[in-house]
Amino acid sequence: MYKRIATAVLFVMTTSLAIADPIVTDSTSRSTTDSTSNSTTTVKSPPPTAVAPAITVINSDVCAVAVSGATQTQILGISFGATMTDKNCERLKLARSTYDMGMKVAAVAIMCQDERVFSAMMNAGTPCPVDGKIGEQAKAIWEADPTRQPQKVKSKD
Repeated sequence: MYKRIATAVLFVMTTSLAIADPIVTDSTSRSTTDSTSNSTTTVKSPPPTAVAPAITVINSDVCAVAVSGATQTQILGISFGATMTDKNCERLKLARSTYDMGMKVAAVAIMCQDERVFSAMMNAGTPCPVDGKIGEQAKAIWEADPTRQPQKVKSKD
């Protein structure tokens, strides 16, 4: 979706260069008295006025990032704004809160939802907790049903 928006913005910006030239009108008039008059009129347009919306994240403890932008030509102006949630930031905050409440195994289980953490825990010989089991019992459950393991998240490139 962001590639489409970027393409549209680039298209508008490049086409605005051709459209942004001043309007020049040449006229010639002739009267019955055989007088000739040549004149040139140049009309300059007002400056572009598209404004990007202000999106603020007031609390620094929020796992969100604000993005906004705008572009303006003499014909068309476009502006947009959005917020994106950082899922890894949310996972870290949930795990930290759970750990602070004394639920250490639950905090590890939250972190193990990330494929990288899950893989590191398995490689270290300390498998992630599952169904209330830890250690070798958890490892046996993970190996018996690999579909329960967290999947690698594909990037949006």
